[in-house]
Amino acid sequence: MLPSFFTTLLSFLVVLTVIVFVHEMGHYLVARWNKIAIQTFSIGFGPELFGWNDKHGTRWRISAIPLGGYVRFVGDMNATSALPDDEVIANASPELRGRLFVNKNVWQRIAVVIAGPLANVILTFLILYALLLGYGRYTIPPVIGNVVAGSVAAEVGLEPGDKILSVDGFAVRGFEDFQRLVATAPQRPVTIVLDRAGVEKTIVAVPEAAETTDRFGKTHRIGRLGVSRDVENADVTLYRPGPVEAVGMTFEEIRFIVDRTVAFIGDFFVGRGDREQLGGPVKVAQVSGEVATLGFAAFVNLIAMISLNIGIFNLLPVPMLDGGHLVYYLIEAVRGRPLSQRVQEVGFRIGLALVFTLTIFTLVNDLL
Repeated sequence: MLPSFFTTLLSFLVVLTVIVFVHEMGHYLVARWNKIAIQTFSIGFGPELFGWNDKHGTRWRISAIPLGGYVRFVGDMNATSALPDDEVIANASPELRGRLFVNKNVWQRIAVVIAGPLANVILTFLILYALLLGYGRYTIPPVIGNVVAGSVAAEVGLEPGDKILSVDGFAVRGFEDFQRLVATAPQRPVTIVLDRAGVEKTIVAVPEAAETTDRFGKTHRIGRLGVSRDVENADVTLYRPGPVEAVGMTFEEIRFIVDRTVAFIGDFFVGRGDREQLGGPVKVAQVSGEVATLGFAAFVNLIAMISLNIGIFNLLPVPMLDGGHLVYYLIEAVRGRPLSQRVQEVGFRIGLALVFTLTIFTLVNDLL
């Protein structure tokens, strides 16, 4: 069932608001712990729709364009915290001067910058951990049933009865794990460790790229080896890990998402990238509406996935993003002094151009 426009819009706003709030709250809390004066905490950009001032003098606001948010410190020239406002800094009182972000030591500034992406990772962990404990996971034995003649699997020597132990270092607990690990690696080598009649073997295979269509009519590019297995009711079991085991499983899931995200980005540098899989605001809204029709667990899981990807994206070493700020501060930590304001300004302009170009590209890609 396709979602209505209202469902799509509401789902998109919920997903984005939760993720942005958590990200900016990470910056805010670490800034407060370091006694930094905070001017504004905004969800969204542009004109303020409504807001209020707290006892610390911070303006909390909901803005008209719900495509992000920011924490602006006292003494910042603008909402991106790209450059300091020299006039405000020069006229600051002695008490305020010690609370300005620009006057904090470099390690405090690094902590504030990292806190946003880290908050996204923590949100992802908490959601995935709660879902795993609350719902468990249905699984079937990771044993190959059939190998298609002439397929990649047949060429590399996979055989019926092989029990898959791991793929690319990720543990395989069920056949569904094996399918997912292969599906997310089209035309990329995967290392498969298996048990064949009590003997452990290692096989390297390159899944062929294939297209599949989901229930919403969307086409996806996936990896395929050419193996399958018949499933009976008795094969399906509900596995519920204990609280300690679930921690390890959740970290492994996060590692898997990061690994596959980095590999997906890397594909574009070697000519294997599928631009149809890139998504901007329109695609995020569309997917949010579709997943919302699948139920609460699926929708919350989507929030976890997007939160982690936004955390990763923000750590890219691009000025304007948290990763760009981080690079500047790490250089400052090594040099013992910051880069000149002129160099930083040029970097931020380049970063702005890159982010703007990517935004336009993904928007056009979504619409096409």
